[in-house]
Amino acid sequence: MCGIVGYSGVKTVRQVLTDGLASLEYRGYDSAGVALWEGNAVTVIRQQGRLSRLVERIGTAHEESRCGIGHTRWATHGQPSEVNAHPHRQGRVTLVHNGIIENYLQLREQLEKEGYVFQTQTDTEIAAALIDSCYKGAPLEAIREACGRMEGAYAFAILFDGHPNCVYGIRLGSPLVAAVDDTGAYLASDLTAILPYTSRYLLPEEGELLALEEGRLSCYDGSLRPMEPVWKQAHWSVEQARKDGYRYFMEKEIHEQPQALRRTISPRIADGLPSFEVDGLPAGFFGRIHKLYITACGTALYCGMVGKALIEKIARLPVEVEVASEFRYRDPILEPDSAAVIISQSGETADSLAALRLLKGKGIPVIAVVNVVGSSIAREADYCLYTYAGPEIAVATTKAYSVQVAMMYLIAILAAGERGLADDQEQRRLVAGLEEAVERTPQVLAMGDEIRNYAKGLKNTESMFYIGRGLDYSLALEGSLKLKEISYIHAEAYAAGELKHGTLALVTPQTPVVALATQPELLAKTVSNMREVMARGGPVLALVTEDLELDPGACDRRITIPGKSGIFAPLLLVIVLQMIGFYAAEERGCDVDKPRNLAKSVTVE
Repeated sequence: MCGIVGYSGVKTVRQVLTDGLASLEYRGYDSAGVALWEGNAVTVIRQQGRLSRLVERIGTAHEESRCGIGHTRWATHGQPSEVNAHPHRQGRVTLVHNGIIENYLQLREQLEKEGYVFQTQTDTEIAAALIDSCYKGAPLEAIREACGRMEGAYAFAILFDGHPNCVYGIRLGSPLVAAVDDTGAYLASDLTAILPYTSRYLLPEEGELLALEEGRLSCYDGSLRPMEPVWKQAHWSVEQARKDGYRYFMEKEIHEQPQALRRTISPRIADGLPSFEVDGLPAGFFGRIHKLYITACGTALYCGMVGKALIEKIARLPVEVEVASEFRYRDPILEPDSAAVIISQSGETADSLAALRLLKGKGIPVIAVVNVVGSSIAREADYCLYTYAGPEIAVATTKAYSVQVAMMYLIAILAAGERGLADDQEQRRLVAGLEEAVERTPQVLAMGDEIRNYAKGLKNTESMFYIGRGLDYSLALEGSLKLKEISYIHAEAYAAGELKHGTLALVTPQTPVVALATQPELLAKTVSNMREVMARGGPVLALVTEDLELDPGACDRRITIPGKSGIFAPLLLVIVLQMIGFYAAEERGCDVDKPRNLAKSVTVE
């Protein structure tokens, strides 16, 4: 989950690298470092902590260097420290790495027998030594040979002694992009590092090699045969990745949800009916399957839980939802005439990608719901439904979650039609309900002062609970995750009916409870659970839609959500939950965009 960047050209590389790393710092911020070609030698500079410390250390030096690589780290092997920071150097090889080399201990043992001495516990230093051991003067051959002995995932940017002003790259299971402009050639983990220079980019396939030489970009297949680059065009600008006057990226991205939802939904509605024709999904797809598997990680998993509830309720199609890291290892029983949906914002989530490959290996057609065009999951899935959220920089996802949920609504409504559960009139009614909910989102965003006022009371809170039933329970899981990951308040979500099976023992007057109550058929039961909390002295905040009546004695406080109760309430309710987390983190002085120990794109297991 680290960020890498490389450049060879005519510009001062120091600035290119540090600017690129700044755009990638959401991928990791335990440490940062650069390696610069200066004359015929490589200079390595590393620093523990945030990138700003490295920038300060470099200062205005190294003005003449025109080629180098950089790295911002999220630690997996070896604790955060300067010695474990990238770039790593062994022999004649200097490199940066995103990923995990799974067989690094075996490789280390072999390399130590060859005389290599290691300074760190990182798998990356092993990779540098392995490539050096294979290096006989031809960089591409050394990389190919060494990578053939590695197991796991990697994206490398590599410098070789004897090849000044050249950067080499390769990927397997981890993302890598490359580009060229009038000044030179670039590579990076993410398009955000390249967009300030060009919107035209290249996505190398796994095992293909890149060479950045004196500003030129050359591509080679796995047999080292030259290849013609296949260029792609980015459809969002660097301006979209800036804060635009907001204090935090997360704040900006919360407020971008109405536009992101419209961009995602509008192309999939034709004559008031849902349609995935623009995505290439065959007509009648859901009418031919008898079961759907949804697998994802983190927030995307909670989106999948919303999807399960919607698809089963509206289309009566059985759905199994499971976290990808468990699904891939339990030898799942996959039924014939089934299909799968993989949900991932980045399209690079390692466990989700592995689950996709398992499913395809079993002959299960896979639909990807991803936000990043050309990402690994998007390319390997049978069908891809892109969510047009635009770049999301804050580690805690907001708008990407909302557009994923919107896609679940469209899938549910389309499946209902294709399975004969909803005629055109009913589908149009449901689509209209979805569009109405989207139009209400600005009203929820306008409630910032009321939500901030509640969040102020959480400044010294140590633990709290979120409860709900049905769809509200799925949203409670997402709400508790948002709070814990950015405010560091211990928060847990429970199906409200489960409180009396243990959790009530933890409720005290110092334990706030957020009760989600937007499903009318479950309101009476949820109110009963709220009263159970009140009876134990727990302060209760009720989140209720404006059309539902609620006994004032069932809660200490109520926030009324615009719009109707029922199946479309989650699109509005989740914004309130995001804002509670955001304002609580701000009140507690947390780094909202870069919560500790977390990275944006989980590209390692």
